[in-house]
Amino acid sequence: MEKNPIDKIKVAENPGLLEYAHNAASAVIRPEDMGKVKGKAQLAMRQQTHDQINKIYKQIELLAQQAKEVQNRIEISERIYDAIIGFEPIIGHVYYLYEKKDGTDLLSMVAPHEWGRKFPYNQFLAKVFLLADHTWKVEFFNDDNRAGTIDLDEMA
Repeated sequence: MEKNPIDKIKVAENPGLLEYAHNAASAVIRPEDMGKVKGKAQLAMRQQTHDQINKIYKQIELLAQQAKEVQNRIEISERIYDAIIGFEPIIGHVYYLYEKKDGTDLLSMVAPHEWGRKFPYNQFLAKVFLLADHTWKVEFFNDDNRAGTIDLDEMA
């Protein structure tokens, strides 16, 4: 038997598992800069998570706004139910909230422009709409606390 002319120390048993190219036709293997790879991955991760956090903040703002609207409906509903109501309000109808001269509130079916020249109340407060959950949607709210300053032609 003939002796192998290549020294056993210089021959790999599994050349396909080497970390480097073992002959001229092998693929070029270059070491990666792992700091650069990790930096790019972290940048992409931060951009994605930042976008997700911004979306969550927008959802929180929307929920807070909706909660505030519900709270305002509760407050105006309580004020209306504390007012004098001489009839049974019907869901889906528009009503008008007035402040009487003695400071109490009154709910009416009569719009401000329908009173004619003699306006019998201290001021017109709000135009409201009864919702199915028996809360009131405010379509107009007179937040001026000045008596007699409402333009009745605007309400027509």
